[in-house]
Amino acid sequence: MTTDTEGQAAASGPAGAAADAAAGASQAELASADALSYEQARAELVEVVQRLESGGSTLEESLALWERGEELAGICRAWLEGARARLDAVLEEEEEEEEEEEDGDAEEDER
Repeated sequence: MTTDTEGQAAASGPAGAAADAAAGASQAELASADALSYEQARAELVEVVQRLESGGSTLEESLALWERGEELAGICRAWLEGARARLDAVLEEEEEEEEEEEDGDAEEDER
C-alpha cells in the first residue's frame, strides 16, 4: 500500500521514476531528490569534491563533507536512473507499436 506522499512522488516525473528505479537509494536521498534538481545536486557535489581536495578541513568537517557527497551522489544516481527508466519505457513502447504495425501489415498481405 502506498501513502499519498509516495503516490505523488511516483507521479512526479523523473523524481518519481527515480524513486521506483533506485531501490538501493535511501529514503533521505529520494526525499532530497524531490527538493534538488539533478543540476543542483551535481553542482553541490562538485563543490564538496573541491573542498575535500583542497584540504585544510578538520577530520570532522571532512567526514561531514564526505557524507554529504555520498548523499548528493545518491540523488544524482536516482535522477539518472529515473531518466533511464523513462527512456527505456518510451523505447519499449515504440518497439511495441512497430511490432503491431508489422503484424497488421502481415495480416493485410495474407488477404
